[in-house]
Amino acid sequence: MIKIKCLIIDDEPLAIKVIENHLKNFDHIDIVATFNDPLMAYGVLEKEKIDVIFLDINMPQMTGFTFIESLSNKPLIVITTAYREYAVKSFEINVLDYLVKPIPFNRFLKTVNKIYQQVYLSNNGGEGNLHQEPHIFLKVNKKLVKTNLNDILYIESLKDYIKVITSLGDYVVHKSLTAITEELPQSSFIRVHRSYTISINKIVALEGNTIEISNRKIPIGRNYLKITKERIFNNNKDIEK
Repeated sequence: MIKIKCLIIDDEPLAIKVIENHLKNFDHIDIVATFNDPLMAYGVLEKEKIDVIFLDINMPQMTGFTFIESLSNKPLIVITTAYREYAVKSFEINVLDYLVKPIPFNRFLKTVNKIYQQVYLSNNGGEGNLHQEPHIFLKVNKKLVKTNLNDILYIESLKDYIKVITSLGDYVVHKSLTAITEELPQSSFIRVHRSYTISINKIVALEGNTIEISNRKIPIGRNYLKITKERIFNNNKDIEK
C-alpha cells in the first residue's frame, strides 16, 4: 500500500509529539520527517514528493506564512497553531485546514479525512492513485473503523450523534450531520434534509418529495428540494420542478 507522506514543522517538541501520536492511528500516513526549524525542511521537499505538511505559524526562524510563500510546489498545508486570529489569512492562501492547539483527536480525525479526500480522490486513476477503495475513518466507540465510501447508503442525524447506514452494517458516531457531510465528496453525497445525507449513487427511486434507498423512504426537505433534484438529474431541464 502506497502511503500519504507528511512532514511536521513546529518549534515546540511537545506539539510535534501530539501530532505524531494522533497519526499513529492511521496506517496509511507516513511521517517522513519532523523539524523544529522550517529551513531544514527544504532538503526533504527537494528530494521527496510530500503530500501534506502540518505547519506551525509562529516560529523564530521563519513564520509559517513565509515558508508557504517560498514553496514552488506546495503540498497540502494544515496549519497547527495556538492562535485563532490567523484563520482568515490561512484560508485565503488555500490551506487545507486550520487546527487550534491543543488539538483534540476528534477534530484531528476530520482533518485526516480531508487529507484523504484530496490525496486519494483527486488522484483517482492517475499517477497518485493509492490503489485502495475510497474511504473515510469513523470513530465508533473507541475504535477507528475504515468505511468505504461505496458502502455508505445514507446517514441519519440523531441529535448529537449520527447513524451511518452501510451495505455492511450500521455505525453510530458522535458527530454532527453537518460535519460528516463536509468530509464526504460533494460529487457523490448530498444533504437532502436536516436529518439526512444520502449517497447519490444508491438512489433506487425518486417520487415527489421522497427518495428510496435500499427499501427505505427518505424525505427531501422543502429547503433542499430544488438543489437535490438539480444534483440528481444533473440540471436536466425536463425534470418537473
